[in-house]
Amino acid sequence: MNRRSLVSIGTLVLGIAVVLSASIAAQTPAAAAKAAPAAKAAPAAKAYTPPKTPDGQPDLQGFWTNSTYVPLERAQGVTKEFYTPDEAQAAIKAAADREAEQTEPGTTADVHYDFSQFGLDRSQSKFTSSLRTSLIVDPPDGKIPPVNAQGQKRASERAAARKAAGGPYDSVQNMPIGSRCIIMGGSGPPMMNAGYNANYQIVQAPGYVMILTEMIHDARIIPIDNRSQASQGVRQWTGLSRGRWEGNTLVVETTNFNGKNPFRGASENLKVTERFTRVADDAIDYKFTVEDPTTWDKAWTAEAPLAKTEGPIFEFACHETNYGISNILAGARAEDKTKAEQAKKGSN
Repeated sequence: MNRRSLVSIGTLVLGIAVVLSASIAAQTPAAAAKAAPAAKAAPAAKAYTPPKTPDGQPDLQGFWTNSTYVPLERAQGVTKEFYTPDEAQAAIKAAADREAEQTEPGTTADVHYDFSQFGLDRSQSKFTSSLRTSLIVDPPDGKIPPVNAQGQKRASERAAARKAAGGPYDSVQNMPIGSRCIIMGGSGPPMMNAGYNANYQIVQAPGYVMILTEMIHDARIIPIDNRSQASQGVRQWTGLSRGRWEGNTLVVETTNFNGKNPFRGASENLKVTERFTRVADDAIDYKFTVEDPTTWDKAWTAEAPLAKTEGPIFEFACHETNYGISNILAGARAEDKTKAEQAKKGSN
């Protein structure tokens, strides 16, 4: 049985459970009492108690994925917070079908590796499912707040700088950061679904938590020994993180970004607050809040659950572009030459 069939069966079971729950909830107290006069109240569900590390901290260790078909922002035309089980399954199927579509011959996408062939489609591996219509839970409309005047001005300046520097393949420095294997989606913070290879390994040691990202194999070392944040002059691609425990929840605050990989157009003033709470043997509740007063006038929050997956994580040896830079730039110059020759013929 393939994974898509398992997903369909799981969704059907979930739908049945939701319908039954709604039916029971719709009964009046009198009707419920008449239906089961001798029934006793069910015992309250026992709260999950996470395992502990040798030094007594909640154990978050293991291999996890945040792969999902739930978009960060609510889609246009969707006005509710939750789908019905049938609607959620239809959305998953539509997205999975789009991933599996054959690329158009002769296009750039066509010479890229085939996601389906190499098992990179989300539907071919474990992914988290939810009835939510967006990962964003605040604001209630499921949308990132509007960019303020400072953010708009900065975006215009960035666009002007890119235009002055030429096209993305006019020089090595102009090439996309991901293509240059510097950093890719998923590294965070915040930890976002990377599209494929959306896997992490969490390792704990006294005073530290390490989160290894499969994409580009970035490792984030998070001190939880109450040390102060570094000076503003120390900045990194993924910022500098400081953590603390609040009960069973690991709270991580990250600042000191270098601004070269702006998350959703944010500046180096970005602050991300993450909350990791293990809620089951195979699940971590992951929430993050994004703040940057020089980009948005209000903070916004999203939930992106982590599901336990199989390890180990293998090295993501991103090197194709590094080895192929000369060919990529040579191809771009050949394309420029062809366009120039066509333009010359057209003017004659």
